[in-house]
Amino acid sequence: MNNEYTHPFLPLKQEIESKKVLKKIVSANIALAELKGAVKSIPNQSILINALSLQEAKDSSEVENIVTTHDELYRADISTSNISHQAKEVQNYREALYRGFSLVQEHKLLLKKHIIEIQQVLEKNNAGIRTQAGTMLKNEKTGEVIYTPPQNHQDIQNLMDNLEQYINDPDMDDYDTLVKMAIIHYQFESIHPFYDGNGRTGRIINILYLMLNGLLELPILYLSSYIISNKNDYYRLLTEVRTENSWEEWILYMLDGIEQTSKESVKLIANINVTMTEVKLSLKSKLPKIYSKDLLELIFKHPYTKISFLVDELGVTRKTATSYLRAIEDIGILESTKVGRDVYFINKQLFSLLQNR
Repeated sequence: MNNEYTHPFLPLKQEIESKKVLKKIVSANIALAELKGAVKSIPNQSILINALSLQEAKDSSEVENIVTTHDELYRADISTSNISHQAKEVQNYREALYRGFSLVQEHKLLLKKHIIEIQQVLEKNNAGIRTQAGTMLKNEKTGEVIYTPPQNHQDIQNLMDNLEQYINDPDMDDYDTLVKMAIIHYQFESIHPFYDGNGRTGRIINILYLMLNGLLELPILYLSSYIISNKNDYYRLLTEVRTENSWEEWILYMLDGIEQTSKESVKLIANINVTMTEVKLSLKSKLPKIYSKDLLELIFKHPYTKISFLVDELGVTRKTATSYLRAIEDIGILESTKVGRDVYFINKQLFSLLQNR
């Protein structure tokens, strides 16, 4: 395979919105709009941000063969002592996602310097954009070089400047926002500007670009589970854009991912709502003296809850917090587990929903 490739600047000098793409744009945008609406049905939106961002962090890391379990992740979310390197990598991803979310909210732009900052949070280093040649993408099994990204530092900087302009200037072309997201993802991954973390940074950019354009208000559309399920196609289609200019199939792949993931997220939100209603009714009928809206939302905001959360967020004493959690455990909503000296209380139904997503 020819791995040499002359990288184009954006905008593209061709029409890529075929009839198939235009039809898929409609269904993908409808699904995404339904997701945006469904988010408003959750009374405390931090419930979704906490639960779904950790799920995305897990899935995005798994694309890079960083594998951990839900149980370890939720424990790591409330205590970073004695966690594995894999769990820490996932925590770093979520921290980077939150940082990007904050930057886009504050600046209403997604600049090159923001992308560099996101990657620095992700990788916990200040290496920044590549300065040395030698970075090549290889087949994991055979070691064959399948793609050589731009090698010259100034070329990389120029391409990233161009990408920054394309992300933030909607007048550079007339493509639909979702098509532009697919182009941006391809372009970033092909520039491959960093020594490490390009794949995960690129998936964070997807989310932030949709937020930047008002298609999402919260960072909750996560394509990583779709990419994991269709991983071979993902890498094949990226390669075929470079070698065969096959834009249509790549864009259809990304649009299908947006549509499928949006529909799955809408179902998950509906299931969380149903579960919250069931738990609310159970608490009101069986534990009316301790029920409160804040307590209900707290045990859904943290799939793994601990006593200090109630102390900090509800303003109760440790003794009262302990009695609340034990009472909720007694009626079967929570399940306690001890790890070292710490006791965690697992929201069983919520954990099951997220684990089986």
